[in-house]
Amino acid sequence: MTRPSTLLRRALQADALVSGAMALLLSLAAGTLSRLLALPQPLLLETGLFLIGYAALVGWLGTRAVLPRALVLIVIAGNALWTLGSVALLLSGAVAPNALGIAFVLLQATVVGIFAELQFIGLKRSEAALAS
Repeated sequence: MTRPSTLLRRALQADALVSGAMALLLSLAAGTLSRLLALPQPLLLETGLFLIGYAALVGWLGTRAVLPRALVLIVIAGNALWTLGSVALLLSGAVAPNALGIAFVLLQATVVGIFAELQFIGLKRSEAALAS
């Protein structure tokens, strides 16, 4: 168990808020976004539904006094893989988004990558404080 640094706690909370907002956007407006971004509606909707659970989990983690280190590492790895997967999706040819769709995917991938980095740094700070 790890007592989270302020950075780790805030990074988890921000991740939960942003993921929750994205979950609502994608779940409630998948059809409109699909037409606007030229991305498949099922992809947007299913991503939004997944993010509901993810946001709840990360939000819960952000409120704990102590955190299971393994679960934090899973969140960090998941965010890193999400970032890579988003770029891979664009490069794969499996989707054919328009310029706005490409920008949308790249922007969210960048934000998720930043969360992964902040959470990783926050975890290291948590462990450094524990060692002191």
